[in-house]
Amino acid sequence: MLDQGDVTVEDIRFRAEDGWELAGTIYRGAAPRLAVMISAGTGFPRRFYRHVAAFLAAQGAVVLTYDFRGIGESGAENLAQSGIDYPDWGQLDMVAALDHLESLAPAMPLTTLGHSIGGQFVGFMQNHKKVTRHAFVAVGNGHWGVHKPRNVPLELFWWWGYGSYCLARHGYIPSGGLWGGEALPPHVFKTWRRWSARRSYLLPDLAAGRYSHQFDGVDSPICAWVMSDDPIATNTACGDTLGHYSKAKANMVVRTPKQLGAKKIGHEGAFRKGREALWAELWDWLAEAGLPVVSAKRGRLYCGTES
Repeated sequence: MLDQGDVTVEDIRFRAEDGWELAGTIYRGAAPRLAVMISAGTGFPRRFYRHVAAFLAAQGAVVLTYDFRGIGESGAENLAQSGIDYPDWGQLDMVAALDHLESLAPAMPLTTLGHSIGGQFVGFMQNHKKVTRHAFVAVGNGHWGVHKPRNVPLELFWWWGYGSYCLARHGYIPSGGLWGGEALPPHVFKTWRRWSARRSYLLPDLAAGRYSHQFDGVDSPICAWVMSDDPIATNTACGDTLGHYSKAKANMVVRTPKQLGAKKIGHEGAFRKGREALWAELWDWLAEAGLPVVSAKRGRLYCGTES
């Protein structure tokens, strides 16, 4: 049950530049002073982020969650033939979501909170200059070689066994079985697999001009939170992604489950109900006007603000 308090919640629809209709939800606090766009991880529907969205709205924000095309209520009639590619989510959907949020929260600072691919794909947004700062959670290189070793056998089976079987049988990746997320379009899976098979991840495709991007132009500050028990978005994986944003002041926070009052968090647990300790840190970062500074805490980087 979502404890909304003084937060109003409204489901909406809006369109991307190419006409694709996207489903979203707006959470609005009583006296908002900040706008936050929450971008999902691969295969996660927007409803997964309802608790953190309501929390941020209660602090004083207008918050937009939305489903990427092909996911949840932004789905396609024929997913196998939809033609949706992975970067479409950043180039089209994230751009449209930010523009729509701006129209609903005029004159408010625009910020983003990205989970996994929702942080990686900021570099595909042609309107990124509108954003004052970014918060990344569980964001990192998808290559299995920078993930925790215990996760590698499952990942390799996912890419080259189960996923290939699903494409051959269904033409897309259905929900259920080994894949716990929403059904995935075939080109999304294939691009994700191609990138994840190499240490350089998406960089060769960018260098070859395969996709238009702005990774080297993003200059708004970024703070990235890594969960110590996340088998995917490890310190190294996150560092790789932050390295793609060469002009941004980018720092990393590492948190243990114990620090956040949990037994485990992993790759998606940061957004489950009861993570208010982390959400308060996200709010403090997004709501601050100062520039990030770094201090050493047990060898980790910590995002703070200038006093």
